[in-house]
Amino acid sequence: MKPAVWIAIYLPLFILFFLILPSRKKAFLVAQKIRKKRGHHQMPNELIKECLGKICTISTGSIDKTYKKVKVVEIIDNWLKVENKGNIDLINTDFVHNIKILS
Repeated sequence: MKPAVWIAIYLPLFILFFLILPSRKKAFLVAQKIRKKRGHHQMPNELIKECLGKICTISTGSIDKTYKKVKVVEIIDNWLKVENKGNIDLINTDFVHNIKILS
């Protein structure tokens, strides 16, 4: 085989296996380390218990929905029972990011 054919076949494979794939794996490991370092801080139930019987706005993150103008009815373990216009919703307090007390 001619050297040009060898270069055309094996140079892209060399670049793929020795340059691109290891750098993607390293970037994944760095991102995983940052996530682990940042950790997941849960809101303590003692803080949430101050909201019992009050009208609040509860945010569960940027992806999930935000509960606006709901009344906090009950807190059991890590579940928050809220009432909005007669509907009762249960929210897992592990995913609560922000609570704003309106009244």
